[in-house]
Amino acid sequence: MNPQAAPNQQEDFKLKSTNPKLGERWPHGGVRGVGGWITSERIMSTYDLVEQMYYLYVRVVKAKDLPTNPITGSCDPYVEVKLGNYKGKTQHFEKRINPLWNQVFAFSKEKIQSSILEVFVRDREMVGRDDYVGKVVFDMNEVPTRVPPDSPLAPQWYRLEDRKGESKVRGEIMLAVWMGTQADEAFPEAWHSDAAPVHGEGVYNIRSKVYVSPKLWYLRVNVIEAQDVEPHDNSQAPLSFVKVHVGNQILKTKTCPTRTANPFWNEDLLFVVAEPFEEQLVLTVENKVSPSKDDVMGRIKLPLTIFERRLDHRPVHSRWFNLEKFGFGVLEGDKRKELKFSSRVHLRVCLEGAYHVLDESTMYISDQRPTARQLWKDPIGILEVGILSAQGLLPMKTKDGRGSTDAYCVAKYGQKWVRTRTIIESSNPKWNEQYTWEVYDPCTVITLGVFDNCHLGGGVGRDSRIGKVRIRLSTLETDRIYTHSYPLLVLHPTGLKKMGELQLAMRFTCLSLANMIYLYTHPLLPKMHYIHPFTVNQLDSLRYQAMNIVAVRLSRAEPPLRKEVVEYMLDVDSHMWSMRRSKANFFRIVSLFSGLISMSKWLGEVCHWKNPITSILVHVLYVILIIYPELILPTVFLYMFLIGIWNYRFRPRHPPHMDTKLSWAEAVHLDELDEEFDTFPTSKLPDIVRMRYDRLRSVAGRIQTVVGDMATQGERFQALLSWRDPRATSLYIIFCLIVAVVLYVTPFKILALILGFYLLRHPRFRSKLPSVPSNFFKRLPARTDSML
Repeated sequence: MNPQAAPNQQEDFKLKSTNPKLGERWPHGGVRGVGGWITSERIMSTYDLVEQMYYLYVRVVKAKDLPTNPITGSCDPYVEVKLGNYKGKTQHFEKRINPLWNQVFAFSKEKIQSSILEVFVRDREMVGRDDYVGKVVFDMNEVPTRVPPDSPLAPQWYRLEDRKGESKVRGEIMLAVWMGTQADEAFPEAWHSDAAPVHGEGVYNIRSKVYVSPKLWYLRVNVIEAQDVEPHDNSQAPLSFVKVHVGNQILKTKTCPTRTANPFWNEDLLFVVAEPFEEQLVLTVENKVSPSKDDVMGRIKLPLTIFERRLDHRPVHSRWFNLEKFGFGVLEGDKRKELKFSSRVHLRVCLEGAYHVLDESTMYISDQRPTARQLWKDPIGILEVGILSAQGLLPMKTKDGRGSTDAYCVAKYGQKWVRTRTIIESSNPKWNEQYTWEVYDPCTVITLGVFDNCHLGGGVGRDSRIGKVRIRLSTLETDRIYTHSYPLLVLHPTGLKKMGELQLAMRFTCLSLANMIYLYTHPLLPKMHYIHPFTVNQLDSLRYQAMNIVAVRLSRAEPPLRKEVVEYMLDVDSHMWSMRRSKANFFRIVSLFSGLISMSKWLGEVCHWKNPITSILVHVLYVILIIYPELILPTVFLYMFLIGIWNYRFRPRHPPHMDTKLSWAEAVHLDELDEEFDTFPTSKLPDIVRMRYDRLRSVAGRIQTVVGDMATQGERFQALLSWRDPRATSLYIIFCLIVAVVLYVTPFKILALILGFYLLRHPRFRSKLPSVPSNFFKRLPARTDSML
């Protein structure tokens, strides 16, 4: 094995600083030649965090008075825009001499190899070649440049010419031709020359889009009681419970412990719902006939729009709802129901607007605002992200016998999702798209993921994940532009793999420093999360339901943001067991204690006089602090201030990125990765499952031992005064009495000095045996001898 390979690989996984040419000057597009420059100050578009990409835009609006075919007597027109080897076509219309297209074509300036632009109008024929109707020719040197924020260029009517361009023919076409950049409003919806091979539905799947997550609410259903419920079997009173359906979510109350026709529960059931409310609340009261059989005694359907929207912790009014009779009586047309009391249920239902609906892990949360907009505060900053390019992407699929990648990037922050356009068949795609988000809290995370588009030909596959980057806004300095290339690292069953690099430019602008400092003193989530908190199990379940709702709603957009993309961005599987993650978290805890361990080692060296000068200085400092105890706290805080000032020189100069060492991704065993990528429930062979179960038992056994040792130490503390060991407790309380008397008659400073000098005594006066307090403590009884 090459010894240089590991360091090189480690270097390859690191963040790299880049120096892109952001916000370049505009080229002159006038008669004097393409090589000129605008003679003014540097003109910046709103796209100042990306490299300017220049495009020739052609807007084909409509045509009029087109000639008809002398044979068919009709015209089925379409327009072909030709620039060098690139051709773009509009939709064709049947039997229309005044067609309306309003379509934009964009040709990358980098790939323009022709000095003329030709716009042909043709008549589509079912058999043979399409008929020529006319054309318009533009000299590229005459094309004007549109500089944002100018208004869009007004289209003009052009007379069609014959094939040789010598004379005009019948018909006119309305066109607008200009030179612009990706900041142009026409860019997202335009047909692009570099995506010319894509046809049909695939055209919609390559466009850049901005999505907004649906507005999510927590629906709280407080099931209080029911009255006059009737079982099918009237021989005995029912054992009742309530089941509530909201979409795919099903929850039920506990079974009422007594058999009665008027059961009482007073239980809260929580659901996640999204606007617009498409589902209904379906409630059934059921009878537990046997462990495997439940009978429905009544049912009710309620639209979600009738429920109150609560903005604080004040209780809402409860209501009685009549239940529809359910069962054979309904099928047989039970006429007696008009003459008797209806079963009814007592509910308190509300839509919680003061909570933030968690649809992502709290570790990577990007939004903390409550659902109700009237509870939002003003934004404290602006986040601008320029998604520049990707470098060295690995082939994700095979096309025509060779590897290819059709990459696009997705960014998610708050409720706003953005998707760049798909760059076809490129391992080094350049997007150069810039997006902006309002920031309401700096302690949030933006997530960016790169994916391979598998739906260009109308396919039904899943978009493949290439990699993901997370950036915490609180680690960014304000008003500074960060330009870095982030490694796209993905764990595969075969190990860690670098899929390429994502180049970003980022700027966080603070609008109000006072509001930002104010936020650091307030809770992370809205106050309702602390006044009426959810349990851990409820939060996990609600988060999973919220993720599903967001994924389903965004997959219905056009183009869809597919479910596998949304789940990857929201870390839907972050709660699943992983041996690798467990090891990583264990070593994170160990690293936290490394500072304490270093301090204890230093203190041990002082106590053992490894460096006599340091030990003498510590003695002097200790005496000063004992004589002047009021200096202790100021000294501690001054020391922390000096440490902070000293560490300022070594502060991070770039945002954090995926750390392979921290993630324990480099040294992970292949079988552990195979276990991590296993389905739930498992799909592996019984022998593999047995082996993994045994390994899990061995790990759990070590954890069990550590937990048991911690419990033992705690029980020994309890045994000091519990008389479980009467001799030990007697000795301890006599010792406490003696210490109390000594402390009463001796000044505290003298005792502190004596204790300090004793602990810092020279090794010549130390014994290698454990101390008396340690020996006494270890002899105290624990409850381990009472365990089976």
